[in-house]
Amino acid sequence: MKNLYMFSDYLNNKLKKHGIHYGWAMAFLAFTTTLFSSAIMTIPQILIIPITKEFGWNISDISTPIAIMFVILALVAPFGGALILKFGVTKIVTISFIFSIIGILSTTFIFEKWHLIGTIGICLGISSGMLGLSLGATIATRWFNVRRGLVMGLLASSFAAGQLTFVPLMAWLTTIYDWRIAVLPVLLGAGFSILLFILFGKNWPSDLNIPPYGDKEIFTPPPLSKQNAFFLSISAVVTASKQTTFWILALTFFICGVTSTGIIGQHFIPFCADNNIGIVVASSYLALMGVFNFIGTMGSGWLSDRYDNFKLLAIYYGLRGISLIYLPYSNLDVYALTLWAIFFGLDFIATVPPTVRLTGKFFGTVNGPIIFGWIFAAHQLGNAFAAYGAGVIRDSALTYLPAFLTAGLFCFLASALILFLRNQKSYQ
Repeated sequence: MKNLYMFSDYLNNKLKKHGIHYGWAMAFLAFTTTLFSSAIMTIPQILIIPITKEFGWNISDISTPIAIMFVILALVAPFGGALILKFGVTKIVTISFIFSIIGILSTTFIFEKWHLIGTIGICLGISSGMLGLSLGATIATRWFNVRRGLVMGLLASSFAAGQLTFVPLMAWLTTIYDWRIAVLPVLLGAGFSILLFILFGKNWPSDLNIPPYGDKEIFTPPPLSKQNAFFLSISAVVTASKQTTFWILALTFFICGVTSTGIIGQHFIPFCADNNIGIVVASSYLALMGVFNFIGTMGSGWLSDRYDNFKLLAIYYGLRGISLIYLPYSNLDVYALTLWAIFFGLDFIATVPPTVRLTGKFFGTVNGPIIFGWIFAAHQLGNAFAAYGAGVIRDSALTYLPAFLTAGLFCFLASALILFLRNQKSYQ
């Protein structure tokens, strides 16, 4: 292991000579890892159409294991921050991607509906739950005392970028070759991420004898509790649950899941297919969303360092509600869908930086990432709710219209809840 530590020490010395803090290297590692981790979650969306055609199944047959994936993700995510605190980022990244590799490879051999419950539902659910946004929240909180919102915006943008920008490539591979070939890019990315963290990953700035970015004093992390990760996480959330802030942030992030990854991330391509828009064309709109999501989430991080995070969240949810209600009523031509993709992309995961900042503000540097894991779990339950519910609505009503209208109304409810919370806090 000492030989491996030499890589991070060598890089740290090289960065110091150029006035670059090692926190930015950690942010890069987290960005790359989150990019591929979130891309893995897009695989089910790409597989819905080709699998239903190959086996003659219904959309709800695929959306059910997808919903199970999100439920398991939600069950594991609250312990992601605690697992990282207990065992370190490198071990958790490695274990997470091992589950991903097993799940993805196993999916290519399925021939029964229930197989997807094990491959997509369980394996990918555990993998995504162990990392989720807990990795980004941990890196931003531990390594940055200033620019924390900007860094979280960068890492949150990689979460959405991975979900959106890999879709066209996988869709193209599905069309040209086979859906079993389409999973190769994320498999290679998983292995690459493991290698990067083994060589350069560090847990705390103090491991390199440096302070967090923006600080002058080295932060000494608290001694590891003898409790396991489960009890660490439960203890933290029991304390947090006594605050109204926790419940409202969790509920609004549930709505965020319903209205982003849940309905758009899993059902946009089937929605386009219902309107005679091919999988490659539909995925190109998701890629466009990914580009503007990167801009929007980075911008949200910059704004969250400077402006009232409550107001920002209320605005983000309100604008998202408008765009969701607009989509099914648009004429769905190239012009309309391009404008929608740009507008929705700017807002896709813009809610993450202010939510992380509020979580860190109210629950602290050490417990903040753990509490955000629980809040992120609520997001995944929202994903599951929308992934399953929208599929059932589509199969029964033969249209996605009721699902999009309901999601839009949920956004307006989230704005109202955030403004209510702001009025209860002396936050300026």
